Amino acid sequence: MKKINLPKLKLPQIKFKRPSVGGIIFWVITIGLGVAAMVFARSFFACWTITSLPGMPPATCGAQAGGLPVFNPEGTPIATSVAATPEASAPVDVPPPTWDGGSRVNVLFIGVDARDWEANNEAPRSDTLILFTIDPISKTAGMLSIPRDMWVNIPGFGYGRINTAYSLGAGAKLPGGGPGLAMKTVEQFLGVPVNYYGQLDFNTFIAMIDTIGGIDVQVKERLKLDPVGTGKDKVVITPGLRHLVGWKALAYARTRKTEGGDVDRAQRQQDVIFAIMDKVFSPDYFPIFMKQAPGLYDLMASGIHTNLSFDDGLRLAVLLQGIPRENIKTGVIDYDMVTFDNTVLDGQNASVFKPKPDQIRILRDDIFGGGAVSAMAGSGDPVQLSKQENARIRITNGAFAQDFGQRTATYLQGLGLNVTELSSTTQVDRTVIVLYSPKLYTMRFLLYLFGMNGSSGTTQIRFDPNPASPVDVEILLGNDVANANVIP
Repeated sequence: MKKINLPKLKLPQIKFKRPSVGGIIFWVITIGLGVAAMVFARSFFACWTITSLPGMPPATCGAQAGGLPVFNPEGTPIATSVAATPEASAPVDVPPPTWDGGSRVNVLFIGVDARDWEANNEAPRSDTLILFTIDPISKTAGMLSIPRDMWVNIPGFGYGRINTAYSLGAGAKLPGGGPGLAMKTVEQFLGVPVNYYGQLDFNTFIAMIDTIGGIDVQVKERLKLDPVGTGKDKVVITPGLRHLVGWKALAYARTRKTEGGDVDRAQRQQDVIFAIMDKVFSPDYFPIFMKQAPGLYDLMASGIHTNLSFDDGLRLAVLLQGIPRENIKTGVIDYDMVTFDNTVLDGQNASVFKPKPDQIRILRDDIFGGGAVSAMAGSGDPVQLSKQENARIRITNGAFAQDFGQRTATYLQGLGLNVTELSSTTQVDRTVIVLYSPKLYTMRFLLYLFGMNGSSGTTQIRFDPNPASPVDVEILLGNDVANANVIP
């Protein structure tokens, strides 16, 4: 078999930076239309930081030594021993990737629950989840709203409402906190990579709308608006083109007391986003807005939370301004895409939406592009999911143990995985997994098996799209996994 010599990979270390002026500018412009990327592009994926199997333990957990973990029917690893619960520490910031300027990017916009916000809860639930996408090449964009009562598998916590992922991540002080777990949950649910997020508090939203002089929204039905945190009385708004100041715009985007409930509210939120874009991107106002940017930063820096960098914020703002409205697709996961069910949460009966994956997949592919995302994340045994992918695997042994490559190949073949090539190279310290085609179930299983599911280990992923490659996945074995004894 042909020997493949791979050089030792030096992976970049990225330091997390607090939200910058550019990031604030971009989020003010779009309320979240922005970034996340990890669509297969050569250099862009050097630092994949969000990867998980359905129901996998939090990123702070390592791999089990001595063999394959045991999974339940939902695909969640079953603990084989009980360890002492460590004292919770402050969440660790997850470094964002660097946008290469040409790849499609996705970003999750998060709005916190008004009741938790008013109660000043330290770990609030999310009230709004909208996933945005921008493709610089085709000059297209899109947004997909996810109902807060969607019943999904939250990594490390099992099944629950999707709006609890944020509070669970914040309360458990996981790496990335609430936004980190919310991103992982949405990524797993939709099968779309998510790396960037934006979060806006209510007072900041109100101030932003007032600063740009209000917005004009086409109201479709008579609504009773209930202002939040302003001390104002409820007001009635009637159909027609209405000018909304900050507190009215927030109340309009929040109200859900209509026949369509959360689905209608999601549509109104998208209407508000378009109204902001129409105002800010208008030829008469955009130059004024850019002059206002420094003042807006000082006003809103404490209320906008994002991991978007300065340069990327400016580039994305300019890019978004040049995308015609007809090239921006929108979608809401509505009642035709779910089934209604009842469950018990915290000892009380609760209504939830259980997804119809086939229906949601159609909407997702229409907005994000079927070729740019992985298969819809599913439940079940990760080993079986990997076997179904039938990925062709090349193993290149760079560990100190000369037989480690052969033992790894034998072990994986015993699980039913398709190992087609085996070779060796000079010693390397860290194991690297290279994907030549989107075999993500296989990659995620290997990450867990080799204990690379932590925030540091996920930098050991390389994406190198190559349709001509004779294998789909390459495992460059290093001394780290050989020392860990993960292969019997």
